[in-house]
Amino acid sequence: MAECPTHRLLQRLGGRWVCLVLKELAAGPLHRGELGRVIAGATPKMLTETLRTLERDDLISRTVHEGVPPRVEYALTPRGASLMPVIEAATEWAERNRLPGAS
Repeated sequence: MAECPTHRLLQRLGGRWVCLVLKELAAGPLHRGELGRVIAGATPKMLTETLRTLERDDLISRTVHEGVPPRVEYALTPRGASLMPVIEAATEWAERNRLPGAS
């Protein structure tokens, strides 16, 4: 099961903040602080872990801009951008077919 590409993708997208980060970056690059403000509820630690994982998977890129303090900007990679239609389709399906569960 660990080698199944679909299983790995669903496991990755199932991360609590993954889809939110990707959806925010689909609108354009954002600085780390901006992401922290727009993704309510994500602790700095969890947001950092999510960003590192997405960067490792080549779904987002990280650019450090010189300055004091240095500013870090994140953007979708072409690979990350190619995933957005899948996330958008899943979002549309979820809105039309709300599953029972916790509110």
